[in-house]
Amino acid sequence: MACKRRLFGTDGIRGTANTAPMTADVALRLGQAAGLRFTHGARRHRVVIGKDTRLSGYMLEPALTAGFIGAGMDVMLAGPLPTPAIAFLTRSLRADLGVMISASHNPFQDNGIKLFGPDGYKLSDEDEAEIEALMESDLAGRLAGADQLGRAARLNDAAGRYIESAKSSFPRGQRLGGIRIVVDCANGAAYRVAPTVLWELGAEVIRVGVTPDGFNINKGCGSTVPEHLCQEVLTHRAALGIALDGDADRLIMCDEKGHMIDGDQILALIASTWARTDLLREHAIAATVMSNLGLERFLAGLGVEVVRTRVGDRYVMEKMRELGLNLGGEQSGHMIMSDYATTGDGLLAALQVLAVLVEDGRPASEVLRLFAPLPQVLKNVRYAGASPIERPSVARAIAAAEAELGASGRVLIRLSGTEPLVRVMAEGENPEQVNRLVDTLCAEIGAAAGG
Repeated sequence: MACKRRLFGTDGIRGTANTAPMTADVALRLGQAAGLRFTHGARRHRVVIGKDTRLSGYMLEPALTAGFIGAGMDVMLAGPLPTPAIAFLTRSLRADLGVMISASHNPFQDNGIKLFGPDGYKLSDEDEAEIEALMESDLAGRLAGADQLGRAARLNDAAGRYIESAKSSFPRGQRLGGIRIVVDCANGAAYRVAPTVLWELGAEVIRVGVTPDGFNINKGCGSTVPEHLCQEVLTHRAALGIALDGDADRLIMCDEKGHMIDGDQILALIASTWARTDLLREHAIAATVMSNLGLERFLAGLGVEVVRTRVGDRYVMEKMRELGLNLGGEQSGHMIMSDYATTGDGLLAALQVLAVLVEDGRPASEVLRLFAPLPQVLKNVRYAGASPIERPSVARAIAAAEAELGASGRVLIRLSGTEPLVRVMAEGENPEQVNRLVDTLCAEIGAAAGG
């Protein structure tokens, strides 16, 4: 039976570059183990490897390549491309495995490795556990012989393939007709393809965050710094702003007045549009426990159910596949539309929003604000050692907060999947009450962590 996962978190393996586990030797070992796990029979096997624009990608990419070649796999190097592009290419090229080297919205000094199966979906927990077990085993004698080593080649048309696929998700016959759009690519993986798609569809494109230097990914720009996008929209008098993160699997938007539009509002727009046009399967969407109650209440009024999942787009997708849904997402901006992609794709989600704007004709500030979110506060408490949320004092504080909010709100306490943090969230009708309860819970958790 496969061992419990230690390296893999909620979104692949992640850490500080050149520090365990984000080292060249771990990447080499991962390539060997994943190659062996997805190699079956005597035929040639292939893996697609993409990356974002971090400096450490130059270290991890060749290490992974060497590992896969040693396992007998042919490697196709796609270069800097969005995570959803690698998922798409894995399926399109009938590859046995896809790999994305990225730490998403994290700063340049971090990096990560995400794996996709031949179907383009992120690997299951079970697959990841089996790969870890192989990494910890003696691989001597299991790797390819000298005459069975793989080869590596550059996939020169990778960007063009993804660009055409993205454009095909936009309604045929529609054009963006000179609409002025600011697109902030976070100096990340979409810095070429996202502006190109928008321009080819007819938009007037203002490019921001498109000069990566290995160090400036997500720095002062992108979906994690929406204030930058909002200011650029006002400066250029644009009709809409689009901000992606470092690997372009999430999306935050800005209307023409410079007001941010988060993932919940984007989900509301796509879900309500698809429900009206009978495109929404099962009259339901999947959203994480972080999505605002306002979204749930708005969609309930349209007869659309919101099915809650754990935080992480992989868990959203798992629930969508389980229930046969074709739309899901996160407040942070991951949007999964399974009719078009197998993972979150910020650019495809933006195109769905743009299609509605073109059809509707009203400004983004009127189209993209479908519900009033309940006051929601999220704070983090750092800890060392064992998790403090299991302490009886913390459990009592949580129960007291839940009782005070009653049916008008909720409390969510969870551990981060990537850092030693407890995330404390509460929402309700009264903002002062919500702030007070979060502060009380943070203090109690902090005291337990210190004890």
